[in-house]
Amino acid sequence: MKIIAPLSTTLMFLLMLSASLLAQPGRPPRGEPGAGGEALFPSQTVPKSEREKKILAVLNDMDQAQRRGSMSVPVNDGRLLRIFAESTGAKHVVELGTSIGYSGLWFCLGMEQTGGKLTTFEIDEGRAAMARANFKRAEVEHRVKLILGDAHEMVSAVEGPVDIVFLDADKQGYLDYLEKLLPKVRPGGLVLAHNMSQRQADPRYVKAITTNPELETLFVSAGDSGISITMKKR
Repeated sequence: MKIIAPLSTTLMFLLMLSASLLAQPGRPPRGEPGAGGEALFPSQTVPKSEREKKILAVLNDMDQAQRRGSMSVPVNDGRLLRIFAESTGAKHVVELGTSIGYSGLWFCLGMEQTGGKLTTFEIDEGRAAMARANFKRAEVEHRVKLILGDAHEMVSAVEGPVDIVFLDADKQGYLDYLEKLLPKVRPGGLVLAHNMSQRQADPRYVKAITTNPELETLFVSAGDSGISITMKKR
């Protein structure tokens, strides 16, 4: 699929890099068992400021001590989310599936410079409590609105415009979330969906984001799992 003009230069460059890890039809995304592929070069986030250093320290601790059973995104996927938030100048990110706050904290890191806010939904009370604690120790709680409950029943109350939607909850619910949130996504905004490998993705959602002429979609992998990047055309 082609990448069209309304993308920012930074975002366009990012997608061009991601395309080198493009998930091929009939093959697992690179980095998954059986793919036989690896990231081109190892890299890590180097903090520019004390604030970034503090948030990265919390993220590293979460990765080392809280990852097991948390269903958090892999590290490189989190870094990708941060790049999307910061490069698009995101002011409002909506996340479905807070878990312990790992991906949300990457979004918050990206919005340190944009002044943006995160609205995130979690159905599990225990995970939500851990997320709140992690947001607090990273000192980003002022940037986060965490909503506990069934997002299918509550997401319609989200106010637009939304710059980025991140889907990382029940896979069969992606289509419902898309239908309820897409009207609130600004033109040029993004809908990102996690775990979009051929064995995990809901075919109904894949069809919805690849056949709508109002959308442009690219499937990529940051090395551990598939992500769909859908832009709402201007």
